Amino acid sequence: MNLAKLLRRKPLESYNNDIKTSELRRTLGKWELTAIGVGAVIGGGIFVLTGVAANQYAGPALALSFVLAGLGCLFAAFCYAEFASILPVSGSAYAYSYGTMGEFFAWFIGWNLILEYMMGATTVAVSWSRYFVKLLHLSGIHHVPAWLVNDPVTAKEEALRAGVEVPAFSVNLPAALIVWVVTYILVKGIRESAKTNNIIVSLKVAAVLFVVIVGVLYINPANWQPFIPERVIDASGTGHYGLSGVLTAAGIVFFAFIGFDAVSTQSQEAVNPVKDIPFAIITSLVVCTGLYILVSLTLTGMANYKDLDLGAPVASAFSSVGLNWASLLVTIAAVIGLISVMLVMLLSQTRIFLNMAQDGLLPRKLFAAVHPRFKTPWKSTILLGAVASFVAAVTPIEKATKMTSIGTLFAFAMICAAVLVLRKKQPDLHRPYKVKYLPLVAGLGLGFNMLLMFSLDKSTWLRLLVWSIAGIAVYFLYSAKNSNLNRVEKNNQSQDNYGL
Repeated sequence: MNLAKLLRRKPLESYNNDIKTSELRRTLGKWELTAIGVGAVIGGGIFVLTGVAANQYAGPALALSFVLAGLGCLFAAFCYAEFASILPVSGSAYAYSYGTMGEFFAWFIGWNLILEYMMGATTVAVSWSRYFVKLLHLSGIHHVPAWLVNDPVTAKEEALRAGVEVPAFSVNLPAALIVWVVTYILVKGIRESAKTNNIIVSLKVAAVLFVVIVGVLYINPANWQPFIPERVIDASGTGHYGLSGVLTAAGIVFFAFIGFDAVSTQSQEAVNPVKDIPFAIITSLVVCTGLYILVSLTLTGMANYKDLDLGAPVASAFSSVGLNWASLLVTIAAVIGLISVMLVMLLSQTRIFLNMAQDGLLPRKLFAAVHPRFKTPWKSTILLGAVASFVAAVTPIEKATKMTSIGTLFAFAMICAAVLVLRKKQPDLHRPYKVKYLPLVAGLGLGFNMLLMFSLDKSTWLRLLVWSIAGIAVYFLYSAKNSNLNRVEKNNQSQDNYGL
C-alpha cells in the first residue's frame, strides 16, 4: 500500500451525509450533554484515582498533578470544541482525524480510543467493586471471600500480605456483574441512559460537595508535610514521589478528565450539536477541575497519603478520622455514582465503533447494527460489555488506570496536531467555534500531553506498543481493504478501465 492511500481523507461532505442518514435520536440538550461530561469526569478521578496517585506517586502534591493534567486537558478541550463545531458527528477524535490527518491516523486514534474507554470502564468497575465490598463491611457483612472480589494478582498480593494461603482461583465477580448491568441500560436506549445519568450526576455532585464541606473540618496540616515527598526507588526499580512522581501522577489522573471527550461522541444525538457540544465540553472540564483540586487537598489533609486505600480512597479518608457514618454515605454515593462513569464510557465507545463501521473500517453488520426498537447499536454494546466484563474480572486497578491514561493522552495530542493541520489546509472552512491563538494553544496541548505520556513507566509503554502493533495488523488485514474510500477508489478505477 502506498503512502497516498494511508493519507486519504474522508471528504467533509461525507460527514453531512452521515448526519442526514443517522438512525440515532436527537434527544440531548446542552445541559444533558454537560451532565454526560460531568458524569464521566466526577467519579473516575475523585472516587478512584486519588488513592493510587497520592499513595504511590505524588503524596499531598496530588493537587499539583490535577493542575497539570487539567491544563493539558484545557488546551486539548479548546481544540476538541473547534472540531466539534465543524463536524457535529459521533466518533470524537477518530472522526476529526479522518477528515484531516488521513485514514491510517484516524484508525490509529480510533484504536487507541478503544483502549481509553474500555480500560477506563474496567478501572471504574474494579473500583466500584472495592466500594461495594466496603459497603458490605460497613453494613456488618464481613465474611466476603477474598477470591470472589479480587483479580488473581491482587488476591495473591493480599494473601501474601496477610500471611495466608494464596487462593488457587480468584475473580472479581462484582466488577464483572456491574458491567453487565450498565450494558443492559445502554441497550435499552439513549433517552433512558441520559435520564439515569442526570439523576446519578446530581447525587455525585452533592457527594463531592459533602466531601469538601465536611472533610475540611478534619484537615490536619501536618499531613501535608512534606507537600512533595522525597524521591524514593523501590526494590523493583520503580520510582515514587518527588517532582517526577508528581508528573507521573498527572499522567495517571489524566484518565479522570476524559469526560469532555465523551461529550463529543454524542454529537449525532445532540439537539443542537454546533452550539451545545463546545459549551458542554468547556463547562464540564472547568467545573470538574476545580472540584478535583479541592477534593485532593481535602483527602490528603484528612489522612496521611500512605494510608489512603488504592480502591476506595475517599471512604478510607473519612474512616481514618472516625467518621464512619460519613464513610458510609460516601461509599453509597460512590457505589451509585461510579455506575454513571461506566455508563458514559461504554456509551462513548459504542458510538466510536458505530462511526468506524459506517466508514467500513470495522464489520458493519456487527458494529453498525442499530436495534429496530431501541435505536441503539446493540450488538457492539453487548460485545463491548462482554469484553470489559472479562477484563474487569482479572485486571488490577493500577494496570488498567495507566493503560487508560496513555491511550487518552495519545488521542488528545493527535487532536491538537490535527486542528492545526485543518486550519492551515482549509482556512476558509466555516468554524462556528474558533480557538483564539490556535498555534499557541495547540502547541501547548501537544507538549503537555506528550510530556505526561513520557512520565508513565516502561511497562505501560510496552503494553501500548503491543496494542498498537495489533491495531496496525488489523488495519492492513481488514480495514484498509474494506474502507469506503478504498471501495470508491476501486469503482473509479474500474470505470476508467472500461472507458466509462
